[in-house]
Amino acid sequence: MTETPAPLHWKLVIDATDPHRQADFWAAALHYLTEDNSALVERLLKLGALPAEATVDFHGRPAFRDLIAVRHPEDPYEEESGTGLGRRLLFQRVPEPKTAKNRLHLDLHAPAGQRDAEVERLEGLGASVVRRVSEPGGSWVVMADPEGNEFCVH
Repeated sequence: MTETPAPLHWKLVIDATDPHRQADFWAAALHYLTEDNSALVERLLKLGALPAEATVDFHGRPAFRDLIAVRHPEDPYEEESGTGLGRRLLFQRVPEPKTAKNRLHLDLHAPAGQRDAEVERLEGLGASVVRRVSEPGGSWVVMADPEGNEFCVH
């Protein structure tokens, strides 16, 4: 009898010019938590394995300068490092700005009858409306996050 392999753990990695601003936006947009890797960062600094210039102060705690993740609040995480073990978005710093349409995007599903209120809330967080779509198969709002990455609100 062949064993069924366990599903792979994954995360969605998103390039960003300001990963911490993106993490703040998406944590608020999704009602997720920003991962707290400060214990790991402090340990690596103390061991000399991480130079101080590779860190930043993020909401009063040390963080990696070039990457930060947000995670679903109900998913497990590794307490020693603060790293999520479930649904996560990881933002990594890249030097170039976004220049083309996304090849992958998130669809956010607002509660029934709440799409307009959700769009307004997301605009208050820094998103912008790109266009409103109404087709025979449905309607949704295409939005852009603070760095221009498109996502849809259904």
